[in-house]
Amino acid sequence: MSTSVSRPRTRKSPQQRSAEIHDAALAIGREQGLSALTLRAVAARAGVASGLVAHYAESMDDLVVRTFRELVASELDEVKTEVTTRATPAARLAQMITTVLDSEHNDITLVWVDAWSLGRGSAALADAIEEQMAAWQSFIAAIIRDGRDAGVFTTDDAQAVGWQILAMIDGIAAHALTRATDAAPFAARLAAACETLVGAAPGAIVEQLDA
Repeated sequence: MSTSVSRPRTRKSPQQRSAEIHDAALAIGREQGLSALTLRAVAARAGVASGLVAHYAESMDDLVVRTFRELVASELDEVKTEVTTRATPAARLAQMITTVLDSEHNDITLVWVDAWSLGRGSAALADAIEEQMAAWQSFIAAIIRDGRDAGVFTTDDAQAVGWQILAMIDGIAAHALTRATDAAPFAARLAAACETLVGAAPGAIVEQLDA
């Protein structure tokens, strides 16, 4: 007479469950944007009940904020790594432009576009947006200051110019995403505009785009 042997069920730790929910939220945010982050969607991706997501996430607003912050901060780290491979301030600005306008960054552009919309109804998300935009502006302004110190840029206001360049990047990327077009062809125009803003010699940044 055969008997069935019951197998012990492995109970996952709270840390494992929390990590699964966190990873599920990141995957959805990257693939579909922040607007797709719902209790049901995260639960389905993580393979758990909706109630378990609600148990491990302080709130959906908190989960959206955490997802936004991690995804966009990760992109900035990636861009910084790419930029540090270039030797001069002009080349670093050129590398930044080509990197962020590459279609491979469309997923993070969607995250930003959703965040700007959703942030109107979430003070926590609005604070995270301000934090991450300030991090980007600080990064760009530092390159500009390096160029000024090296005598190749002449602007006296790296802070304001940093914001202007960031706004142009965001606008081009968002428009390209909305129109389902490629932002990369605008790199040369953006680089030329940056030359004027930072006070570089004509062609100084444009010529570094394909270097």
